[in-house]
Amino acid sequence: MTKLSTKHLLGIKQITKEDIELIFRTADNFKDVLNRPIKKVPSLRDVTIANVFFENSTRTKLSFELAEKRLSADVVNFSASSSSVKKGETLADTVNNILAMKVDVVVMRHPNPGACMFLANHVDCSIINAGDGAHEHPTQALLDAFSLREKLGDLTGRKILIVGDILHSRVALSNIFCLQKLGAEVAVCGPSTLLPKHIESLGVKVFLDFRKALQWCEVVNMLRIQLERQEIQYFPSLREYTMQYGLSNALLAELGKTDIIIMHPGPINRGVEITSDIADGKNSIILNQVENGVAIRMAVLYLLSGQVKPTS
Repeated sequence: MTKLSTKHLLGIKQITKEDIELIFRTADNFKDVLNRPIKKVPSLRDVTIANVFFENSTRTKLSFELAEKRLSADVVNFSASSSSVKKGETLADTVNNILAMKVDVVVMRHPNPGACMFLANHVDCSIINAGDGAHEHPTQALLDAFSLREKLGDLTGRKILIVGDILHSRVALSNIFCLQKLGAEVAVCGPSTLLPKHIESLGVKVFLDFRKALQWCEVVNMLRIQLERQEIQYFPSLREYTMQYGLSNALLAELGKTDIIIMHPGPINRGVEITSDIADGKNSIILNQVENGVAIRMAVLYLLSGQVKPTS
């Protein structure tokens, strides 16, 4: 297989295991490129990519922009805070105006779930979802799984735990879909108020007791509390949350789980969901995730742009 089964990357739910494996093989090649003295290739020299962000972003936006420049694409950056969206312009009109400037691919982050899917039905270019509300964040899940594959090899049967604010997390949902397609066993853990109703229907194990969850897993992916998405208070205090669901070396030593692999999609709230000695420790692959984010996004951009490039 040398081509993705879809024109867009709207979510992990919409792609196949074969798509994921193709993205990983392509990312392996681009990771080699990133380790060369000259970290740039002319693969997308004739392609124009627009980064359209309706929500604040640091790591994802920088990672996409760096990936685009490493591929020699022309890059247009769009910020909703300084655009005509503030004057009442619709999403479709905004993007169609961008496309009128001959843009080939749109990378979009939007606060509303489904915005990328809506756009894909109304514009004639490839759309990459860089996060839509609390729905999906597919490139984050791909880079997480890619990082785990580097560490563990085949993920079939591996026990992976996602901890924290599952209710408001687009990362959690995309990770569940991606890891399950690669054959892993997935569990979630957090306060009952931060777990979606009927989460078991996705085929995941559910833990309310963090200690029992840690005893079960080989890998733990710690999520931050997304206070900016919470309209009500879901737990008494951050201090109490940390006491119940915070990860520290002392806790892992007590449980005899000092070899567990630690992940975090960022940004890290040190001292809340994770301590600094864990985040910077020998079992953490957090910086590997950041590094692999560029290679994964290069792969996605390359594979999708190859389907929209002119044939002449």
